[in-house]
Amino acid sequence: MTGKRILLVIGGGIAAYKSLDLIRRLRERGAAVRCILTKAGQEFITPLSVGALCGERAFTNLFDPQSEFDVGHIRLARDTDLVIVAPATADLIAKMAGGHADDLASAVLLATAKPILIAPAMNPMMWQKAATRRNVAQLVADGVTLIGPNVGEMAESGEAGLGRMAEPLEIVDAALRVLAGAAGKPLAGKRILITSGPTHEPIDPIRYIANRSSGKQGHAIAAAAAEAGADVILVSGPVNIPDPGGVTPVHVNTAREMLEAVSKALPADAAIFAAAVADWGIASPNAQKIKKTKTGAPSFALSENPDILATVAKLKTGRPRLVVGFAAETETVIDHAKTKLKNKGCDWIVANDVSPQTGVMGGDRNTVHLVTAEGVESWPLQSKTDVARHLIDRIATALNGSSQ
Repeated sequence: MTGKRILLVIGGGIAAYKSLDLIRRLRERGAAVRCILTKAGQEFITPLSVGALCGERAFTNLFDPQSEFDVGHIRLARDTDLVIVAPATADLIAKMAGGHADDLASAVLLATAKPILIAPAMNPMMWQKAATRRNVAQLVADGVTLIGPNVGEMAESGEAGLGRMAEPLEIVDAALRVLAGAAGKPLAGKRILITSGPTHEPIDPIRYIANRSSGKQGHAIAAAAAEAGADVILVSGPVNIPDPGGVTPVHVNTAREMLEAVSKALPADAAIFAAAVADWGIASPNAQKIKKTKTGAPSFALSENPDILATVAKLKTGRPRLVVGFAAETETVIDHAKTKLKNKGCDWIVANDVSPQTGVMGGDRNTVHLVTAEGVESWPLQSKTDVARHLIDRIATALNGSSQ
């Protein structure tokens, strides 16, 4: 970052304290940092502390006579290489999406033509609200890059979930990717199809066959692909997590519905099949709720569901350039993944151990093995978000012509 000029906008959230460390991390890497501290941000940290770390005063007022004599907000908007918003609160995100300019921060964000990186931070319920999701999707469509939010504990007692601001070093890494220019959006112009979550195969109107998939890994991959600039179509089974921002979601229930949605979403440059699709369904689901009888438990005939991964991998025309499958196993993980790679006809398999003791199914961390024709890469235990970003980095490299 030597010689790069960073403008940091600090919003009004408890995560603002992390922005002090972010300033230090940016300057350690040679960047010159200027800061805008919003009115709400000043309720959490002071202009004095921000200015001391930046090496120059913090900007706070749109109508500051010391800086606005030469239209200072326009100068701030242009005299920078990158604008970072951290924390990006729900209110600040809404202002950006709506094009508001009623304070210094929003005026600069509207006036700048430079790349913008935002690190959302808010209560999980606020992050999940439809209004926030629409605003985030609009910003992604406008070319704004997101980092996070992460899963973790909130400042509120007993609150936890998706909404915690990314850590300073994560934001620095994202800033480096954005500053790299085209490398910051390595999937720009690419169409990526992703499946996620379980499928529910009906037994009767209120019962179904399913599995324990939470959709967290597939949704994290979709978020990482959108962050990398891709046009993302996310075909999701029933999950209890929100759709990532910047993607086109398609919600389905059964394996057959998922195959139909996938077929409609093609063509794509790459297809990533992270969904845990039920292998079998009930051949003839009951039209009414099945009642207990004195004759004992009912018996069901099963029918095999379509193999979505193999169907797409073996297409003669319209096959994605890269087809990636997932193998959730409980034993001999790598051996099963190698067999699946061969039988399904896909290019890569991402294999993981989902035995109950691993906590992977429904958890926030994962250990995966990337199995390709060239060999096996075993990745360390990491968050599902990091797994997603590493996988998307590999996919971008493959699609952009480098060695797989």
